[in-house]
Amino acid sequence: MSVFTILYRNVKWRFHNAFTIVITILQPVLWLVLYSSIAGQTMKSAGIENYTAFILPGLVVLVSFSACSSSGIMNYMMKSDGSFYRVLISPVRRSSIVLGGLLEAVLCTFLEVGIMCVISRFFSVRLAADIRGMFLIFILVFLTAFFIAGFAYGASLVLPDEVMYETVMNAVVLPVFFLSTALFPAEDINGILKTAVNINPFTHVINILRDVILYGTAERNYLLFVIMLFVVMAGLGFIWALCGLKKEMDL
Repeated sequence: MSVFTILYRNVKWRFHNAFTIVITILQPVLWLVLYSSIAGQTMKSAGIENYTAFILPGLVVLVSFSACSSSGIMNYMMKSDGSFYRVLISPVRRSSIVLGGLLEAVLCTFLEVGIMCVISRFFSVRLAADIRGMFLIFILVFLTAFFIAGFAYGASLVLPDEVMYETVMNAVVLPVFFLSTALFPAEDINGILKTAVNINPFTHVINILRDVILYGTAERNYLLFVIMLFVVMAGLGFIWALCGLKKEMDL
């Protein structure tokens, strides 16, 4: 049983439980449609003409959190029907089980990001990125989703039940989202909040995505810093998930 077998199995499960796609994309779409329309009227005074385009990169990160967090719920559901443990006792490398699960969450993220981008077109959002820019967006979204998927996968193997899992994920996602530049420019904040925003790694990936989406380019050194940061984070996320799976097997 290879990585692709695990990936296919998880994708098949996802589409048999398509409500997970609807639920995870619903909140970001509401932010895109409702919040951007309401708040956009006040943001014009701050020099932001198209607020929907401004918050789209932040919502890409939010939808990554939602889609990848649902992969943790998948583990709980598979445990309840026994399929999770059947995979564990099969002759397959543990790294393949984890990698297949993480890649499924990444694919779900790309599906939902694509839906978000299509909806944003109805709000006059136009991507300035060329082919090179689209490749950069792909890399950034992949690394972001891979890290979040690894964190969520590992958390689902450590926390005892779905209620605790969802509580912890909400406690992590909301502060990370709001303490970033997802909804407002960093220039508008000061003091300790500014420090909190600047040390948030998702602030930087949102900034790079925004530059590429709106202007088609990004400052090279800053881009390399963000890519290297998330390569390290993605690796740590994978290790965290793999350690969680090994711990599950020892129980």
